[in-house]
Amino acid sequence: MDQFVGLDVSQEMTHLCVIGSDGKIVWQGRCLSTPEDIAGNIRSKAPDVVRIGLESGPLSTWHWHALKAMGLPVLCLDSRHAQATMSGQVNKTDKNDAHGLAQIVKAGWYREVGVKSLDSHAVRSMLGARAQLVGMRVEVTNQIRGILKTFGVVLSRRTGEPFERLVDEACDNSDPMLNQTVRSMLCVHSCLKEQIRQLDRQLMSRARASAVCRQLMAIPGVGVLTALAFVTAVDDPSKFAKSRSVGAYFGLTPRCYQSGEIDRNRGISKCGDSLVRTYLFEAAGTLLTRVEKWSALKAWGLRIAKRSGLKKAKIAVARKLAVVMHRMWVDGVSFRWSAAGAEAVA
Repeated sequence: MDQFVGLDVSQEMTHLCVIGSDGKIVWQGRCLSTPEDIAGNIRSKAPDVVRIGLESGPLSTWHWHALKAMGLPVLCLDSRHAQATMSGQVNKTDKNDAHGLAQIVKAGWYREVGVKSLDSHAVRSMLGARAQLVGMRVEVTNQIRGILKTFGVVLSRRTGEPFERLVDEACDNSDPMLNQTVRSMLCVHSCLKEQIRQLDRQLMSRARASAVCRQLMAIPGVGVLTALAFVTAVDDPSKFAKSRSVGAYFGLTPRCYQSGEIDRNRGISKCGDSLVRTYLFEAAGTLLTRVEKWSALKAWGLRIAKRSGLKKAKIAVARKLAVVMHRMWVDGVSFRWSAAGAEAVA
């Protein structure tokens, strides 16, 4: 008899539920949240397992890859979809959640999540760390400026002048206590700047080693960070049947609300990877305002800007960039600058 397993994973313990093809519970229990312990229990309690379901979460990538490597038919389920399905439970417990997940994979009414490769996750962690450090650097910079303004010292914004030199000049004749405070924060600023520089070098090396990234970086406005973030977020381009779906995947398409006679579009959904969406938006801004060479994509964006404003044009071009990048990746073609070529790619 076919068997189906639901896993409710927590940091230390995992609840398991095994049901048969008739929907009746065969076994329920719990074990340590290690792939080896989970696999051992499944093999002993569910030898005829057909599908194993676990929700997407912080540990799901590790468990999915490890259980797959052991030859088990594991599925990663969309947690929002699974929670909506199990919301009718009177008592919400880990034991009941495992049973609910087993019922979901048996019924086949689930939305599977594509689990990215560990290599993609490694690059994405580096991109996330860089973004975090950049945010911290901005906070420290603003804090230093704010402290100095309290004492009437306003730092100038001289083009090309290092921030450290501006602060040094401002602190030369200042109060000793103020000098010590500001220089302590300036030391943190310099350290953050150096760590960001090191991450940039590693990311640049990674992008140059990737043929796909080099291909995408030929698009005007698309740099190292945008290309790497896009490639690691998509991971497998074949999971999109249509390139147009990529825009929705990154939350760059409008939400719609339709009920009866009401049918209206709202702002973009902002679903999916916020870092990729930010980089695509910045790339669109660069294309529209800084890239001098003309292209059909830029002409299309500027027409929207003239009609609806620059912000909406950037969002539209960001969505179009996602579509073009996916199409180029799938077809293995280069970006074409001519009007006819660019429109064909888009």
